[in-house]
Amino acid sequence: MDRESRAAEVLRSFSGIRTAVILGTGLGVMEREIDIREAFSYAKIPGFPESTVTSHSGRLLAGTLGGKSVLVMSGRFHLYEGYSAEEVTLPIRVFKLLGVRNLLISNAAGGLRKDLEPGNIMLVTDHINFTGRNPLVGTNKDNLGPRFPDMTQPYSRRLSDLARKHAKEKSMELHEGVYVQVMGPSLETASETRMLQRMGADAVGMSTVMEVIQAVHCGMEVLAVSAITNSNDPDNYAPVSLETVIAHAEKAGPSIAELFRGVLSSL
Repeated sequence: MDRESRAAEVLRSFSGIRTAVILGTGLGVMEREIDIREAFSYAKIPGFPESTVTSHSGRLLAGTLGGKSVLVMSGRFHLYEGYSAEEVTLPIRVFKLLGVRNLLISNAAGGLRKDLEPGNIMLVTDHINFTGRNPLVGTNKDNLGPRFPDMTQPYSRRLSDLARKHAKEKSMELHEGVYVQVMGPSLETASETRMLQRMGADAVGMSTVMEVIQAVHCGMEVLAVSAITNSNDPDNYAPVSLETVIAHAEKAGPSIAELFRGVLSSL
């Protein structure tokens, strides 16, 4: 039995839950918006890596949001922690085996456009993989998805439209843009920021793209929203602390939770 199957066996009581949610750095505050009925430490799930990042609680939650049952990763895994792309995306494959069809992702990101300010939220409409990694490298798991998954529309048009509709109904400011994942953990230099801007990226972070690739491979619909935690202005560059990143992510957290609640209530 492979790692995914062993983990799914431990979590078999959650089979049939159709939506999973990933909470990013500083976004554990969104736990308060979820009616939690059960929590699993990652350490108790076979094959799950350890979450080593501050503000990531390292728990898989089962509960309700927007009137729908959800599985929630409170804390994720990153390439910069030393994990492979395959290890980072193990939970997505487990979710597939449990019957998950929709994946809602949040992350903390630096804004690369002048109109993206700390505390804003941005609907991810496309992404750039700038890590040099891909979770699908190696032997294809044919039971999960095809060898060459199409990536012309990695972010669900249906879920994105529901997010836009709910934001409009609630008079929420919802920016949109392209997210680029870099390896990390070092932050970008001014020259690297200029390069990412010229490549067409609007926000930069160290997560999400690996999970989206894996989710698309598994046939899931994906919605991703970034909490803008700092402004990357290469002409006026200033250091940013982890504490500041977390504080701005926490500020954006309730808005992302409300957006997810609205989307879920419409499914």
